Amino acid sequence: MNTQAPVIHHTDEALLPDPARVIARLFLPGEELPSGRSRASAVVARVLALPEADVERATADLIDEFSCRHHDFIRLLNEHASTISSHLQAAIPMSQARTLLMGASFTAEYAIEGAALCNPSVVLDPDQSGLQAGQTRVALTLRAIGEGHLSSLGFCTAVIGAGSWQFEPRVLPVVTGTSHAATWTRDHLRAVLADQGRINGLSHSVLAALPDNFTGAELEHALAEAHQDLLGQPGSAATLDNLRRLVASAYEVSFADDVAISQQVLLPSVPDESNGLEDARLVRFMGDDGTVEYRATYTAYDGRVIAPRLLTSPDLRTFRAHRLAGSAARNKGMALFPRLVDGRHWSLCRSDGESNCVARSDDGLVWGKPSVIQAPKASWEVVQVGNSGSPIETDRGWLVLTHGVGPMRRYTIGAMLLDLDDPTRVIAQLEEPLLQGTDRERYGYVPNVVYSCGSVIHDGRLWLPYGIGDSRIGVAWAHVDELLAAMRS
Repeated sequence: MNTQAPVIHHTDEALLPDPARVIARLFLPGEELPSGRSRASAVVARVLALPEADVERATADLIDEFSCRHHDFIRLLNEHASTISSHLQAAIPMSQARTLLMGASFTAEYAIEGAALCNPSVVLDPDQSGLQAGQTRVALTLRAIGEGHLSSLGFCTAVIGAGSWQFEPRVLPVVTGTSHAATWTRDHLRAVLADQGRINGLSHSVLAALPDNFTGAELEHALAEAHQDLLGQPGSAATLDNLRRLVASAYEVSFADDVAISQQVLLPSVPDESNGLEDARLVRFMGDDGTVEYRATYTAYDGRVIAPRLLTSPDLRTFRAHRLAGSAARNKGMALFPRLVDGRHWSLCRSDGESNCVARSDDGLVWGKPSVIQAPKASWEVVQVGNSGSPIETDRGWLVLTHGVGPMRRYTIGAMLLDLDDPTRVIAQLEEPLLQGTDRERYGYVPNVVYSCGSVIHDGRLWLPYGIGDSRIGVAWAHVDELLAAMRS
């Protein structure tokens, strides 16, 4: 087999962090630090003491200056004013202007990309309107990092055609969507509890009382019906807290039809994600019946523990976030196959923290024991290897882009090919990296890193958006035929 190294072509396209992409979030003075002392009551008192004329003037200035920067700004200020109403000693009537000023006093802007923008994944966009012959539109997820190294999930689009890639303009203002609780199945909750080693008499009794599909309200009903002897046992309070936290960790977020995909941002919404959503690996999943669903695995981080979680969406406008379970879902970097193989869900994973593995699942939620398919070996990957997104199906096999970490914690991107019918079998792989950071790509928020969470094939070319130094995004491409031909059996 010809093992001549494939040529990787760097484009001039780049996506940089935009400090104008801000959200307005609740701000409680004095409580921004873990050991802080709240100053909310003092702030409330000072706002109440302002003369009405000053209030009206200040509120008018706020609306004039900030309304264009935030979606539904007045509604948001009213919500924040309502949130801190408990600091009022009594129900004090306030004018609408004072209510808005009160809300604004407990609101702060947060630049979601204030620190960095990196680690994109890419799929075919559901919207293919307004394109010329030979063009296709793709949708990308982006890891946006702001103050405090807090990660959220952003989106953008690009158009590929005639050997070119062009990012489409990103629209402002940023929109956070509407969130509400999601449902669970009893079997899924049982699997997650078993994965945690948290099945005991109380949790078993609660599971038995739950319907096959349930909500948080139905969990509370089952808890209320639990036998008092079980509730009085040592550790019962911790079991109850864990059950409530687990069920509350599933949620849905939806965006209005008039919100552009590039305006959408998914923020940490539950305690599991309190320190960020990291490195979504998005895939366009096609069922055996031809139905399409967008799925993404991502890493939730609460400041102590990481956990792979699953996003599902029919249209990239409504998203459902849920827990994953099983021995393959205990580390970073899961990436889902775009279809069933032999009637089962498959994923790439790195359950041991340093090797590429594959795992299987009957339902896409509970994953079995992983099988190692690639361990660190070459000099450029001696620290660890992992995947760079979901496999891409070709007529030769599953094309998997990998990443390797070598000396000086330098990241590079490689490739391997898996058997279409048996993804545990590696057919071939590159002996050298496909992509290494150029001299001008060595610098950034985290030096010596090129990293991708997904790529796409269009018109015989593999298009690879990738993070540079964990600070910005570039795009490269290679001819698929050249890439496959360069792999060694």
